[in-house]
Amino acid sequence: MKKVSYLLFAMLVIGTLVLSACSPAAPAEEPAAEEPAAVEEPVAEEPAAVEEPAAEEPAPAPELGSPDNPIKVLFVPSVDVDFMISSGDLIADALKEATGYTFEVSVPTSYAATIEEMCASPDDTIGFIPALGYVLANQLCGVKPGLASVRYGWNVYWTGFYVARDSEYQSLEDLAGATWAYPDAGSTSGYLYPSSIFADLGIEVGETVEAGGHPQAVLAVYNGQADVATAYFSAPLLPEGSWTVDMSPDVPDDVVESCAPDADGKLYCGDYRVLDARSAVTADAPDIVQNVRILTLSKEIPNDTMSFGPEFPEDMKQGIIDAMISFVSLDNQACVDSLCNENFYNWTAVDTIADENFDGVRILVAQQGITLESLGE
Repeated sequence: MKKVSYLLFAMLVIGTLVLSACSPAAPAEEPAAEEPAAVEEPVAEEPAAVEEPAAEEPAPAPELGSPDNPIKVLFVPSVDVDFMISSGDLIADALKEATGYTFEVSVPTSYAATIEEMCASPDDTIGFIPALGYVLANQLCGVKPGLASVRYGWNVYWTGFYVARDSEYQSLEDLAGATWAYPDAGSTSGYLYPSSIFADLGIEVGETVEAGGHPQAVLAVYNGQADVATAYFSAPLLPEGSWTVDMSPDVPDDVVESCAPDADGKLYCGDYRVLDARSAVTADAPDIVQNVRILTLSKEIPNDTMSFGPEFPEDMKQGIIDAMISFVSLDNQACVDSLCNENFYNWTAVDTIADENFDGVRILVAQQGITLESLGE
């Protein structure tokens, strides 16, 4: 009985051990995961404010009329440009002495270039421009008149039609098909008026030559390069009395052979003093009158002007006008050697002028359809 009991006990023990071995082991407890420590984001520092340097005030422009900002005086290249340039300082110096302002004289390359310069520099330019140039400049940018020239008492002048003395031309109608030399397409007497006359008469000229100035146009006829030239005509000085528009524009036939420049370069025919465009070429052609005659004249043309840029300071104008009135005189040697000289503009005095004096020129400009852009076309 004990053996049986022992046997049963032993079997129970063995069974218990077997069951324990087959039971799965309890899982090992994993350690709790540690949360990562919070990383503090660095605080971005505001950049230190940089102080902008204070903007410097622009330096004021030099005062107009000072040596650093001279008043520009422009002359159209209608006559001897070399003479104009060489004697221009006489005009600038005289104006400076009278006004205290500094002036800078120049001669642009053409009438159009002179107008363009006045409009491009509206507040510091003075232009010596003819009636056509004034009308175009006034239309383009409002250029204003200051003074008009006077030549030996005349405040007008004319277009002269110059032909070879031995030519067969006796009237303007005879010029149909002729070679025409003119100074510049911006010239009132040299281009605007003759163009209008040719158009009114239905005259079609032949080849045209833009000569570059009044003397050059006359020389084109003298040298056989053109049949007719148009250039300025100023009334001659007669031995007695004064020339009138009902008289011949040319000197009498009986004094033609005596025509020659005197020691001062003035052109005389006997006691007649010639002042038309032929008088400006005696250095190159002392026998100009013997070879070139005046066929006829146009109607009267307002004399050329001294005009101001549209924004030229009003408070400076009158002093300059007064200085020019004093300067332009045959008693003033500086003017005789420059502006009053036949090789320059041959002014002998100046007079006031108003815008309405140019209304007749405006009509011709409109009729011909002339603009600054069309000059020379």
